[in-house]
Amino acid sequence: MTDNPDLRAAVAAGVTGSEESFRALLSAIVEVARSIFGATASSILLLDEETEELVFEAVVGEGEDTLLGTRFPAGTGIAGWVLATRTPLVIEDVQDDPRFASDVAEGTGYVPKGLMAAPLLHEEGALGVLSVLDRPEQTLFSLQEMELLGLFANQAAIAVDLLVKARKARRLLDEGGGELEVVARLATTIDALEDEQRDAGLRLLRELAHTLGGSRTA
Repeated sequence: MTDNPDLRAAVAAGVTGSEESFRALLSAIVEVARSIFGATASSILLLDEETEELVFEAVVGEGEDTLLGTRFPAGTGIAGWVLATRTPLVIEDVQDDPRFASDVAEGTGYVPKGLMAAPLLHEEGALGVLSVLDRPEQTLFSLQEMELLGLFANQAAIAVDLLVKARKARRLLDEGGGELEVVARLATTIDALEDEQRDAGLRLLRELAHTLGGSRTA
């Protein structure tokens, strides 16, 4: 099978469009979270597994013009603790908490007073952290609000998982085919078979998909 540039361009456009739509969904989540909690800022940090860093993927409010794309080590600070322990957290004064990384906060240009954060969990993975920072009135975060933040985190985790998958697909395309071309060639070859051979090939693909799906949930 020769490479089809039109097909590749169409797939690339679809992957790029998917990534943009997932990023827009994350931005909408942090915007609604900030509004509902009356917070100064809200953000989503995404774990980059290759570099073991947390990356600001969506930011609204204080720091939204400068923080997008900013990175820091995944084991650092309160966000790193929430990610590692997979535990939501409320802190009314970060300066009193030994987990707070003041140097990282100062490097972002915004040092919050209080915050609440929840891990983004999907299947067996911890994908990132959703944070809501500061209240103008300095009111305390309630248990009910923590539960609500958890609901936001669940939605964000789904969007982050899809975003990560879209980016992996994009990397395959950028690398010139590789695994993507092998799968496409196999599917095309099976589709060109006749009757019993085609049915057997399709059963093989279904069994492969079932096996791979089972290994992810094992």
